Amino acid sequence: MPRISVLGCGRIGRMHADNIATHPQATLAGVFDTHAPFAAEIASKHGVTNFASALEAINSDDVDAVLIATPTSTHVEFLEACVKAGKAVLCEKPIDLSLERVNALAKRIEGTKVPIMLGFVRRFDPGHAAAERARAAGEIGELHQVTITSRDPGMAPDGYIKTSGGIFRDMTIHDLDLARFLLGEEVTEVTATGSRLVNPTLMDECDDYDTVVVILKTASGKQAVITNSREAVYGYDQRIEMLGSKGMLVTDNHHNHSMKKYLATETNVSSPLQHFFIERYGAAFDVEISKFVDAIENGAPVPVGFEDGRLALLLADACFKSVAEGRTVLTSEFA
Repeated sequence: MPRISVLGCGRIGRMHADNIATHPQATLAGVFDTHAPFAAEIASKHGVTNFASALEAINSDDVDAVLIATPTSTHVEFLEACVKAGKAVLCEKPIDLSLERVNALAKRIEGTKVPIMLGFVRRFDPGHAAAERARAAGEIGELHQVTITSRDPGMAPDGYIKTSGGIFRDMTIHDLDLARFLLGEEVTEVTATGSRLVNPTLMDECDDYDTVVVILKTASGKQAVITNSREAVYGYDQRIEMLGSKGMLVTDNHHNHSMKKYLATETNVSSPLQHFFIERYGAAFDVEISKFVDAIENGAPVPVGFEDGRLALLLADACFKSVAEGRTVLTSEFA
């Protein structure tokens, strides 16, 4: 079983460490975080090494692979260190906030045989994955439209918003990757619009948006529409529809349980939506680790690689350009 170290012990790193430690096909080798108490807690919980530095967690002879869950600004450095060390790497999105830096890294690691996987976990959601397989099998005929609804239950903390790179790079980027996955074709045109409806002061604070719509188009005319909001008061809203010439595919929200109430005063009342991404995509995170292990142990191709991460960031940049210039942006403009 591959021995995997985890860099970063914040919310998502902690979840990854727990998943690896309990995964039947992987071993948690150790953890590292610049905030020592976080790493010490996880290392103690699982009885693993608390590495003194990120490079030690990468280069240790007791480590076969690395999962990067550190701040985005460190991803390029740690990714390159993993490649140099010959260690397979699973990196949380995005690779970086700068497409220029990502392109430069792509050139430096060109030709590497080291497995590099990106953490676009929504591809592994059982419903989303089943929909993609049904589309590929022709069950709905020729695909025409993909509709992705993705809304957070509430605004992220101000500190996160100000350093996130903006909604298109930190939130919509998941849906941009999912759209590429579901369309089965590359996007050639991007049209985006953004508003500040939840927090009107975002313009003054960080020139960002909290409510956005993106329209993607492929060369053959297939369309994807992405609807994002930073705040849906009813919970974490995650749905997709795929319309084809012979029918439609739908994957819906997840609830805490499936019971519904029908009373004299109200009908079809369901339990709340699952709270946030760790709960909603829990099964997908488990599949993600299994896919990573398969790439390490059996040489299977990573299902979502470095180039997928680069293209998702390119589409995010195209969204910002579209909003700023009030026009449809061609992806060829970034070539």
